[in-house]
Amino acid sequence: MMEERAQDGTPFPPIPTDASYPQRQGEQTIQPAARISLTEWAGSALSPQGYTPAAHHRLLIQELELIAGGETDRLMLLLPPGSAKSTYASILFPVWWFTRHPRSSIIAASHTADLAQHFGRQVRDHVSEHAELLGYRLVSDNRAAGRWRISTGGDYYAAGVRGPITGRRADLAIIDDPVKSHAEADSAVFRELVWNWYRSDLVTRLKPRGRIVLIMTRWHQDDLGGRLLARQRDEWRVLRLPALAEADDPLHRAPGMPLWPEWEDTADLARKRATVGERVWSAMYQQSPRPAEGALFNVRPIVVLDMSPASLPARTVRAWDLAATPKRDGNDPDWTVGLKLQRDENNRFTVLDLIRLRGGPHEVEAAILHAAKLDGRTVAISLPKDPGSAGGFVASYLAGQLAGHKVIVSAETGSKLARATPAAAQIEAGNVALVRAAWNHAFIEELSDFPHGTKDDQVDALSRAFAALTDTTLPSRRMSVPFVAR
Repeated sequence: MMEERAQDGTPFPPIPTDASYPQRQGEQTIQPAARISLTEWAGSALSPQGYTPAAHHRLLIQELELIAGGETDRLMLLLPPGSAKSTYASILFPVWWFTRHPRSSIIAASHTADLAQHFGRQVRDHVSEHAELLGYRLVSDNRAAGRWRISTGGDYYAAGVRGPITGRRADLAIIDDPVKSHAEADSAVFRELVWNWYRSDLVTRLKPRGRIVLIMTRWHQDDLGGRLLARQRDEWRVLRLPALAEADDPLHRAPGMPLWPEWEDTADLARKRATVGERVWSAMYQQSPRPAEGALFNVRPIVVLDMSPASLPARTVRAWDLAATPKRDGNDPDWTVGLKLQRDENNRFTVLDLIRLRGGPHEVEAAILHAAKLDGRTVAISLPKDPGSAGGFVASYLAGQLAGHKVIVSAETGSKLARATPAAAQIEAGNVALVRAAWNHAFIEELSDFPHGTKDDQVDALSRAFAALTDTTLPSRRMSVPFVAR
């Protein structure tokens, strides 16, 4: 763990020893284990109630320790209701944080001031009860539930989302459940208010090197977590733990296994799923919110492979969807996507690779040429011919730069929905696989949201790739690893 320093570069002073506080007669000195490990602190705090951290709680603890140590400064924790995420991240973690950062300031926000103060009261009570173990105590003249200070100079402030935090500064901001209900989540006006509060009020209150922990259950594809993932994905470390495990589970659960079987087993969750309905289940319990209306793609049959397939003759194409001119507001420009799709002689399709970038014409050209070099000349390249003479010039220019490769240039015909339908049909039939990679989640999310989602660049590239693979003149090649679902 890195050494923490103040803004002027000097190290924080050492945490006071237990000897700094009065010891009751006959009581042995308590060893400061909580100053070393969040796990030990959590165990000390919860043991009187007979609780011990479950597997997903231990994973939460590891992620929170990374925030405290400075290895990351943006952490998003996405878990279902009833998983005790707030117990660990909003109650136990701030208490332990002060043992590592004794002079720091915390701003804790929730969807209402009442909930924020409820958490603040529990944090404060833990500090009061365990002062000797922690090495600090409350300052006696300021013990309100949502606003208090500690003896080492740190302070804690609780507020509702969109509540007043002007004049406050934070080394750590904790946002727990910024959305209260589906009515709020489904309101575009409310979602925009929360977004503006986050970027205009909260972020501007952070001190240099300040950190943010966002703890939430997903409600809507454009809720605060969804918007941050869409616009700032590379800045965030994300832990997503659905109620029932899916492929690539962070806890290494088998698909369909419950998150906390000691608390809610498979039968309990099935009963709850039948009650709340599929939309609520997908959003709040699986952390994969879906539009209110049905989507075109059923992504459940998609197989994720640990390796590229198969020793069968196959045809392969890299299809490109080129971004339009970036939006003037600069907030959410389009993506350029290059999707590499293989079709074998049994008509099974595998997405082998996906390139997704935001950039100007030179960056896009460089990405296309670099991908062509890596793919080799047996992989065809499909490029769009956008309407107008400028679109034809761009396509012709790129085709010229790719001399020696098989290049397919074609205009888009029909609606996006119509172009995507053949790919959706093959996915529904269980004939589509992905090679396991970092891009899988964003790709599947976009398929799930189409045609109601905010982006469709990956869908367009997939549609183009499927269209290109109906061209029987594409070259065949032989892969060296068998097609095996894992």
